[in-house]
Formats: sequence, C-alpha cells, structure tokens
Amino acid sequence: VFQDVVTRALYQRGIVVVGYASRKFQIKEGENLLGAEIKRDGGFRKTGNLYIEVAEKSHPNNPTFITSGIFRQDNSWLFVIGDEQTIWMFSTKYLRLLHDKREWREVEKTTSIGRLMPLGDADRYCIRRIDIEAAA
Repeated sequence: VFQDVVTRALYQRGIVVVGYASRKFQIKEGENLLGAEIKRDGGFRKTGNLYIEVAEKSHPNNPTFITSGIFRQDNSWLFVIGDEQTIWMFSTKYLRLLHDKREWREVEKTTSIGRLMPLGDADRYCIRRIDIEAAA
C-alpha cells in the first residue's frame, strides 16, 4: 500500500513510477523503471530519525549480511522513504557520501543494518520533502 501512496504522490507531481511486476526483474533491475528505491519507515515519528538501510539478510539465522538499501547494486538512483503522510526523496549517491561523512548512529536489527538520520538532516539533505494530504 505504501508504494501505491508514493506512486500516486509522485505522479501528482509529474513523476511517473512504473513498477516491475516480476520478482526476476525486481532482483535484476530494481523496484521500478524510474530507479527509485521506496522504503516505508513506520517509526520515525516516534524516534525522530529515518532508518537508512545499508545491509540485509534473508533470515535471522543467516550469519551473512549483504549490501542493500542505498548500497544495492541495481538501477536505483533515487531513495524515497517515509510513511503515508510524509516522504523524503534523496539521491542515492548523495546518501552514500553522507553515510561516510556523517556520524549517524548505526543500528543492527534482526535482518538489517542501517543508520539513523535525524529528521533535521533529512530536511536539510533531501531533494524534496512531500507532505501528503490526509484526504489524498
């Protein structure tokens, strides 16, 4: 549902997201033809941070993490994150630079590793912030 909310919000602003339907293309090419990695972060309103994923693993018992999120090797040049009310759009390349230069706290979850970006930094470094109308 979140990807549909993002797709509609971007379309209303002249940006068309055409998603790949098959798992094969999603793995090989990326989530969509636009090259946007779309992530829902349901906790940022409580924590005051966006969770920027950098690695993941398929199962908690798997000992090995692989690069993902902003470091995923696919067609992603745009990273879109938020919830159904607010989304931020970032250049993936810029987030990689920020990852190396900013001292954001690293967090390891059961199946992912990410950095916590304060919302003030999100507003400062994003390409665009979109506040989605509740009636949309």
